[in-house]
Amino acid sequence: MKIIQNRVAWIAVALMLLMAFTRMNHFGTAVYLPDASWAVFLLAGFFIASPRFLGALLVGAALVDYFAITVQGVNDYCFTPAYWFLIPTYAVLWFGGRYYARIHRDSLLSLGIGSGVAFIAVGAAFFISNLSFYLFAGYFEKMGLVEYALSVVQYFPSYLAVTLMYLIPAVLLDTLLTRRSDVAQSAANHAG
Repeated sequence: MKIIQNRVAWIAVALMLLMAFTRMNHFGTAVYLPDASWAVFLLAGFFIASPRFLGALLVGAALVDYFAITVQGVNDYCFTPAYWFLIPTYAVLWFGGRYYARIHRDSLLSLGIGSGVAFIAVGAAFFISNLSFYLFAGYFEKMGLVEYALSVVQYFPSYLAVTLMYLIPAVLLDTLLTRRSDVAQSAANHAG
């Protein structure tokens, strides 16, 4: 049981650090990795069932944003009343991870289902985030909803790609570590 608890702690720390170090740029630059936040919330939902950890991630994201705006001089364009809607945006991702954790099996079919869950969760998060920004940011009074939707839908593939860019190595690493742990446990059982 202690190994499992330590594993969850390591995953929690890794996810918090990944979000903290990548949150400065949505799609990345030559200097910065793209923002891993959406993948972090999906992975957190999968690996860590605690709603408290969801809350800790939400607070962590807000603190990183505050630091970026006040200390590093990052543009505060997105810091509007719509910012509060990042809570349901990230919660949808976390609940997507929780859902997949409940149905996950070690099979290729399950991996395909997980990909579908990730796609739906990212799509729902993208919808919540962009609709709330349209409605509450205060920038789009003269722009119709359809015009706005057509202008932002082009970013969905990038959000999906960046999320997958972090999910794929995480899945591979988890599979490798789980297999390694299973082999070690099996060897210990046979030796004893």
